[in-house]
Amino acid sequence: MNGLLVLDKPSGLTSHDVVAIVRRATGEKSIGHLGTLDPMATGVLPLLLGKYTRLAQFFGQAEKYYEGSIRFGFATDTFDAEGTAVGDPQPPTRSLEELRELSKRFRGEIDQVPPVYSAKKINGVAAHKLARAGVEVAVKPARITIHDFRLLALQGDVATFEMHVSAGGYVRSVAHELGQLAGCGAHLASLRRTRAGLFTLKEAVTVEQLKQASGPEEIAALLPHPRTLLPEMPSVTVDEQMAGRLRNGMQVNLPEFSQAPLVKVFTSPTDLLAIVRRVAGTLMQPIVVMG
Repeated sequence: MNGLLVLDKPSGLTSHDVVAIVRRATGEKSIGHLGTLDPMATGVLPLLLGKYTRLAQFFGQAEKYYEGSIRFGFATDTFDAEGTAVGDPQPPTRSLEELRELSKRFRGEIDQVPPVYSAKKINGVAAHKLARAGVEVAVKPARITIHDFRLLALQGDVATFEMHVSAGGYVRSVAHELGQLAGCGAHLASLRRTRAGLFTLKEAVTVEQLKQASGPEEIAALLPHPRTLLPEMPSVTVDEQMAGRLRNGMQVNLPEFSQAPLVKVFTSPTDLLAIVRRVAGTLMQPIVVMG
């Protein structure tokens, strides 16, 4: 099966677990996810299926949108509810307005230190694997952008929030650091990704829908239409002669796309053949061929 599946990941599953479920449901062995979600988190997780895994490079570093909750009073070693409490519990005393004022420090470009228990690679090894093996881990800060971070309400020791963050940002780290600023410790209590790039919960498919599908054809009907993907690229349908040239890695002339750096080439309304790059004038070179 070829295409892109927008999955609504349930809590308690790793991204690897999700790939295994989709593999069983679709019968497709080649599956890759565009970014990951922590096991505790739920929400939008785009997956490339079959030959569409060759397109991963074009989806770039998508911005993410989240909603969730932060519990104040103690920190954890993982910065979320799945970790072990560290330090002595401190009764939270900050009001919602005070927390909102503190949260302003996280907006804009910041240097963020990822959690030690994360998929961040250190010398090719995931940081969380080193940490669980008892290896002392020093994770370098990364420059990210938090476009929006709003605390919505505070009930007892739990604050709800919404966040819009660039690729590579860790919401867990924000929760942890906000707790430090508040002087009482905090950790991420829940997290739901509502959007990743252009993909939202509206088109997301649940694991239950996959399991209940009668077969690959029914699942294929749940995928976004191929021409709606990578909307920044124009698309064209070519005849078999030109398709043959592209399959052989040969350049083709597409006079209607003199300004487009990249073009999606189809052989039918739904069959994507290639992505081509303009090399000179209207001359295009295939850079990915689906076969």
